[in-house]
Amino acid sequence: MNPTLELAKQLLSEQSITPDDKNCQKIIAERLQKIGFTCEAMNFGQTKNLWLRLGNTAPVLCFAGHTDVVPTGDVDKWTFPPFSPTEHEGKLYARGAADMKTAIACFVTACERFVAANPHFSGSLALLITSDEEGDARDGTTKVVDVLKARNEHMDYCIVGEPTAVQQLGDTLKNGRRGSLSGSLTVHGKQGHIAYPHLAKNPIHALAPALAELAATEWDTGNDYFPATSFQVSNINGGTGATNVIPANVNVKFNFRFSTEQTESSLKTRVHAILDKHALQYDLAWSLSGNPFLTEAGKLTQIAQQAIDEVCGVQAELSTSGGTSDGRFIKAIAKELIELGFVNATIHQIDEHILIDDIEKLSQIYEKMMMALLK
Repeated sequence: MNPTLELAKQLLSEQSITPDDKNCQKIIAERLQKIGFTCEAMNFGQTKNLWLRLGNTAPVLCFAGHTDVVPTGDVDKWTFPPFSPTEHEGKLYARGAADMKTAIACFVTACERFVAANPHFSGSLALLITSDEEGDARDGTTKVVDVLKARNEHMDYCIVGEPTAVQQLGDTLKNGRRGSLSGSLTVHGKQGHIAYPHLAKNPIHALAPALAELAATEWDTGNDYFPATSFQVSNINGGTGATNVIPANVNVKFNFRFSTEQTESSLKTRVHAILDKHALQYDLAWSLSGNPFLTEAGKLTQIAQQAIDEVCGVQAELSTSGGTSDGRFIKAIAKELIELGFVNATIHQIDEHILIDDIEKLSQIYEKMMMALLK
């Protein structure tokens, strides 16, 4: 069996539903210790984190990934058991096949081949592995980054193994992500009988013009790397359930996916100005999931694109689309950071799978990047 496929199957057989790692990080550590990596466990709460490093000099090339996976959903709807990795018609089926245990296996075997061929390479190789990316992400990568930052350990280059391809391996790599800022807005009124509106104050009616203005506002037009900032409402809740009662309050939950044209502060200021303009009585609680980050086209993106072209014959496009990733934490200590992994078409779905032929290709891409950055 192909060593990368064999290792991937080992990891995929572990039922590591977030934040449980099961034995994944132990498997990874034992494998890399054999070629000289030092392995440091950094566990917080129920989360297991692993910091592995080979070498003590710059430049530092780090791979970041997660061993936790999302729940399977209805197991009976899977064609094959989700934690029994199965090869079928050229595809590998398992929960975590695309997102993202197989990418970890690809980087591990790339390290093995690179170190064997270049025992005295220039710089350092590192891996940052967590079991809390698919969950709250409070005790995972963000905590490890805090520790590394306090120790003045930084990365020159970081590859996050998230699934980034759209149609075929290598067609897209992420060189940034939008920020995510959520709000929970409660507008206060006065409850009363619906037949006597003059004795009540309907908070839904009061909110409607302000909400329309928020939805119609052009926050920015984006830039060369990011689309325009987006405001979206996800939930509206109000009322007692009765049809003849004006409610006392209405709650709206909304989210900004924002570009580097905005900051947390600028968005908050503009939202409060609109709400105050409409003279609402309200409470607003904010939650920042992550600020936008960007690696401008440069050495790391160029080397990644070159490696992809050599292995896959594909011209990789740079993108900042999609949700958040642990890259939002790592960028604080990484000069350049990209995300590069498998096709993302089936992630989090029933029958998650990848093409078996892509497995060794991704490992070769990672190895070629090591050669270009560290040899």
